[in-house]
Amino acid sequence: MLAERSAQFLYVAALMLQSAQGQPPVAARHDAPAASASTKGMSSATAEMKSAAVGAEMQNVDFHIDSDVVLRIKRLRGELVPTRSGTPPRLDDKLSFILSIHSAVISMDTASLSTLLNRHVFGYSGSPLSKLHVSVDGDQLVLTGVMHKVVDMPFRIRASTALTPEGEIRMHPTTMKVMGMNAAGLMKFLGVRMDGMIKLQPGHGARIDRDDFILDPAGMLPPPAMRGRLTAIGIADGRLLQTFGSAGGRETTPLHRLHSSAPNFMYFHGRTLRFGKLTMGTTDLEIVDNDPGNPFDYDPDRYSDHLVAGWSQTTTTGGLIVHMPDLKMLPKRAATAPEGAR
Repeated sequence: MLAERSAQFLYVAALMLQSAQGQPPVAARHDAPAASASTKGMSSATAEMKSAAVGAEMQNVDFHIDSDVVLRIKRLRGELVPTRSGTPPRLDDKLSFILSIHSAVISMDTASLSTLLNRHVFGYSGSPLSKLHVSVDGDQLVLTGVMHKVVDMPFRIRASTALTPEGEIRMHPTTMKVMGMNAAGLMKFLGVRMDGMIKLQPGHGARIDRDDFILDPAGMLPPPAMRGRLTAIGIADGRLLQTFGSAGGRETTPLHRLHSSAPNFMYFHGRTLRFGKLTMGTTDLEIVDNDPGNPFDYDPDRYSDHLVAGWSQTTTTGGLIVHMPDLKMLPKRAATAPEGAR
């Protein structure tokens, strides 16, 4: 048994050294964009899009950014900023707007976080990590999966979470095992670091700083794009809890809603907003959950189905209140053939 463990130890050590050999840690670069003649035009277009932003407020909403990735929005105040100049945001088009968060409390369970990592953050071709699973152990996250090097190496990391000065999530390993071996001690002995062993493709919301994983809370999400300043991170009730705070004097006070007694809602107010074939020039729209007993389970990809299954009322001031059922109450969609199979 001792000989077998020693051989395994030497094997893992050799793999680590081979992985890191000739790959010195590369410091993350944050180059400023080069100036160009179009900068002034871009700034003008950006200002125009910001001026066309629609005020947004949400409370107790399970917001599906993917069929299996759900953000639980306890509260949120922000804006829908159009992504195309001259075209207002559309509720039924996630690519038509950026959700600019002024303040919010948002959480995610470990099932959603696991899917997010596998499908979006590390789901690209050639990714060095796969089969990731996240769980909670006390106030720390446990990440298991497979590291693809010379051979596939199962790993288990227990990590604390902290906030970086830039508002990103730092996952710092407190224990780490690779192929069942104590990898943290072995890496220290060999002088090997995580950023020398694993090279991540930029642009997916994750990078490695020495031995820590750094996650961008906005960059790791699929559409709709979200932007905001993360001010606190923690674990509560088995969920990853994120708190976003105000920056630059942005408005965080609640809006004057149409249906002030509804506990679960999404409210939009101000500039032009489109939804389906309808357009509100001066938006005053509140979407209310039919079942106030639990969070509003909402999938923007099925906005039309939510709308058809619900009902609406017009207020005396010209506002619109739309009552929608939870996602689970909608009829199942018919299965579609894979692209290219028709």
